[in-house]
Amino acid sequence: MTTGSSSASRSATDGISTFKGQERALRADRLGTGGLLLSVLAATAPLMVVAGVMPTTFAVMGIVGQPLLFVLLGVVLILFSVGYAEMSRHVHNAGAFYAYISRGLGGTAGAAAALVALVAYNALQVGIYGIFGFEVSGLFATYADLSVAWWIPALVAVALVGALGWLKIDVNARVLGVLLIVEVALVVIFDIAAIGDPAKEGLSLHAFNPDTLSGAGVGTALCFCIAAFLGFEQAPVYAEETSRPHILVPRVMFFAVGGVAVFFAVSSWALTVATGPSQVVGVAQKESAGMLFTLTDSRLGGTFTDVLHVLFVTGMFAAMLSFHNVVARYTFAMGREGLLPRTFGRTTGTSGAPGTGSLLQTAVAAVIVIVFAIADDKPTGDPTAPVLHLFTWFGNIGALGVIVLMAAASVSVIVFFARRGALGAQAWRMVTSALAAVALLVIAGYTVKDFDVLVGAGPDSSLSWVLPGIVGLALVVGLVQGLVLRSRAPEAHARIGLGNEAFQLDKAASETP
Repeated sequence: MTTGSSSASRSATDGISTFKGQERALRADRLGTGGLLLSVLAATAPLMVVAGVMPTTFAVMGIVGQPLLFVLLGVVLILFSVGYAEMSRHVHNAGAFYAYISRGLGGTAGAAAALVALVAYNALQVGIYGIFGFEVSGLFATYADLSVAWWIPALVAVALVGALGWLKIDVNARVLGVLLIVEVALVVIFDIAAIGDPAKEGLSLHAFNPDTLSGAGVGTALCFCIAAFLGFEQAPVYAEETSRPHILVPRVMFFAVGGVAVFFAVSSWALTVATGPSQVVGVAQKESAGMLFTLTDSRLGGTFTDVLHVLFVTGMFAAMLSFHNVVARYTFAMGREGLLPRTFGRTTGTSGAPGTGSLLQTAVAAVIVIVFAIADDKPTGDPTAPVLHLFTWFGNIGALGVIVLMAAASVSVIVFFARRGALGAQAWRMVTSALAAVALLVIAGYTVKDFDVLVGAGPDSSLSWVLPGIVGLALVVGLVQGLVLRSRAPEAHARIGLGNEAFQLDKAASETP
């Protein structure tokens, strides 16, 4: 009787342990190279960059050599990726950045990085809702003669993204993949059309001349352009959901960085060819975000341009969905390790997706959009200001946060291998990580220094320090949380960054007779 009761008890315990294991671990083997690559590249929103970021950089910074900037940033990010990818072979955790930083710089630094990552990716994701709602509202006005407030399509998108985030990642990968492929194809068609029908200056390579990068605006232009790459660093976030993370994650990262650098360099060069290098700044200042559509209308016709407008919107949706997935996984990883309430460290039973993290991100996005919608109802002032502010303010907050995380991760790589006595074996990776850390810190410095330019505020505006201060506040709060954990719960502090490895150790310990 006693033996039977003991066996039943152990069986029940094992069942609970297995069930909790399913809750606290993301489902593996759901992503191959293609699915992972598409999920990562969707965040770059290529059409949003070509139609929005590039004309803005030409217009505001007056930098003709934008194509060369993309090449240089591609080099910097490849240097960063060498060490970052090597870390992915040793650490498989949905909390990527903060997990890596924890392994190198310790749990306290990891806690700070976790909160910065959560704030940064939330900001990047939420910021896109502003421009998305504005563009969809414009489409309704142009093609259906309907007046729709920007926040209505924005909130619909919040709900739809949240629903997709609740589903399996392979469903999301298909959605992202279709949108991305069509988007890239249309931009390539424009590139070919521009090269085939250049302006009076012909197929000039002047935009790749280093002399075009002289002037005070280069540092700020770097900030604009590096934001176009954000997304490639997300590959390790999905490591737990791949069958061979030590192979697939590095492969996808290098494909993403190299592909994005070439694609954006060629596309920005095509813009200079279509207008002429001597005219591109003036045209961008006149046309703003309409620059690409004006150029396609004259070369490829109205129908192509109409389709491009629609794909501009779907591309933004793909980016929102991609960033949403990353935020949900960071939330899951933090909940699993006690940096957020434990309920966030559980997956959805039917899909294995981080459901509670997805719900939290959806709620945050809905609240922020509603706040800006209320601000939009004021009878005075610029009616588009809340929309544009939502996009520029939050987008640049997010970009600054990710740049800081990349710099910290590069330093962490060096410390991680130094502690393992592997500096000699990993010497060239240490050099690339050091070079990347210096370059990224310089870019972060320019970002903070010129934040008033990035968000369109005056030099004396409080926004120039309040907005980047959000990243600083997240950093300080995270450090305090880490210090408190180290003092009051040293065992929990020691587990920061271990992710599913810590759970597997717990499971093994609980199953030991």
